[in-house]
Amino acid sequence: MTEAADKPMKDRVLVEVTVPAPADLVWEALRDPPKIKQWFGWETDSLDDEIDYIFVANAVADEANRVVSFPGVNDRYEIEAVGDGACMVRVVRSAPADTDWDNVFDGMIEGWISFTWQLAFAFARHPGQARRTLFFSGPPHADQLGRSLLGLDAAPAKGEPWSMPLGPDADASGQVWFTARHQIGVTVDGWGDGLLVVLDSPVNNKRPRGSTMITLTTYGQSDAELAELKARWQSWWDERFDTVAPGCD
Repeated sequence: MTEAADKPMKDRVLVEVTVPAPADLVWEALRDPPKIKQWFGWETDSLDDEIDYIFVANAVADEANRVVSFPGVNDRYEIEAVGDGACMVRVVRSAPADTDWDNVFDGMIEGWISFTWQLAFAFARHPGQARRTLFFSGPPHADQLGRSLLGLDAAPAKGEPWSMPLGPDADASGQVWFTARHQIGVTVDGWGDGLLVVLDSPVNNKRPRGSTMITLTTYGQSDAELAELKARWQSWWDERFDTVAPGCD
């Protein structure tokens, strides 16, 4: 056995969100690939394969307790009914008890945070509706990351109204959907009540200027509206960032 395997393990909740939908309905959204596709990740040619790999081929489902485990990374989704047609959705990681969580940046953890809040958004604001997404990822040209460039590093608290002072949609407004240490999600009225998630990865040896991931989730946009939105954000992005596929480091 390795030294890590010998260490005592302890569960830690990575993200916990109340979803205004029955537990059985949310459970289906964790087990049915077409439904997973409406909240997990973002539109890409590989999304179907990623969903199959993560949620089908490498997941263990405990239907009686509504728990989906991912043994290779010691993570699991838990769904707990909390009454009034709502449920609690959480992602839990089993890790060595002495893990220094205050100094950890883990791309997989950040992904769970983003996607779980996207799941809650889909159920709370757009149940049964198809989403369209845009995605950008890469390091900045200068030492300034996405939240700062969009004026979101000083956004109000969760649930408060907000407006975007900078960026390609500087007149956008909505509500702060969630905040986390490395990311923020805000609703955007002008995108058919959409969602903007901005995740900044800190500086390290691999990323000497850090890195940013931005996901735009839209609803009810025509092809022309989505193309216009993409052109605006692509132009803004290309002036400030290189484009590099994300990793899980």
